[in-house]
Formats: sequence, C-alpha cells, structure tokens
Amino acid sequence: MKTFVLTVSKQFPKTHEKSGKSTGFVENISRLFTNDSEKIHTIRSNYDLWRKRAKEINEGKAILSIRYWSAMPYRSKQVEICRLEKVGVEKLEQPDNFVFASIEGKPIDWEVLAKNDGLSFEDFCEWFKSRQKEPMAVLHFTDFRYGG
Repeated sequence: MKTFVLTVSKQFPKTHEKSGKSTGFVENISRLFTNDSEKIHTIRSNYDLWRKRAKEINEGKAILSIRYWSAMPYRSKQVEICRLEKVGVEKLEQPDNFVFASIEGKPIDWEVLAKNDGLSFEDFCEWFKSRQKEPMAVLHFTDFRYGG
C-alpha cells in the first residue's frame, strides 16, 4: 500500500518571530483520537496534488503518515505521530484575500481557520505572511468540513 508522508513543524521556522519555540502541532495531532486536538487540519500548497492523494487514501489505496523531524528538518530522522486511513480536502481559493478565507466558495473567518490549524491568529498571519495566489489545500484530519 502507498504511504503519503506529511511532515509538520515541531518548532516555528526561522522566518517566524517565535523561531525555535514549540508550535504544539505534534502534541495536538497526538490527541486527534481523543477528540481533544486544537489542530484538526493543515494548509498546504498544490491543491490538485492533495485532492488526488486524498482520493487514494479514502479509496483504501494509500495511507497518510503524519510525521515530524527528530532534529534539523531534512537532516534528521522523521518520527511518525500517526497514520490516517481517511482524510478530507477542501479548496482554499484566493489565499491572498486578507478579508476572508474562501473555502469551497464559502466565506470563512481567518481567525476560525487559524484556530483549527492549531495557531493563534497572530501566529497564523506571521506563518503565512507571504501568501500565494494559487488555491491551497485544507487537509482535514477529522470529519469536520467548512463546506458542510
């Protein structure tokens, strides 16, 4: 069976004002199965790729392995947090729209999106300070969806 790997950051990147401090992502994702996680999705570029991968996962042809780097990213071993056999993906259209997030055509408050991504609104804005114009993927780890 195919395995798609998704790495999450254990610490804020060097470009963030909280560089080196814990993101809390690993701990939050570890609590997904107790319904006590503040991070129920992640936002990634390349919507079409993630839509295709989600389809394969949900058809039972692949799994999603969520991991973090044990030390320096790309220069250390990856540690698996969990495996998912079911995911959701929604299209974040016009990610450079700073008024509201458009997910599957529905306006969503950026603060709600930030909270569900496991970040404060301020940290979310700092993380995504340079936004791309192409649609992005909101990759859901739970059954929650913005579009209904």
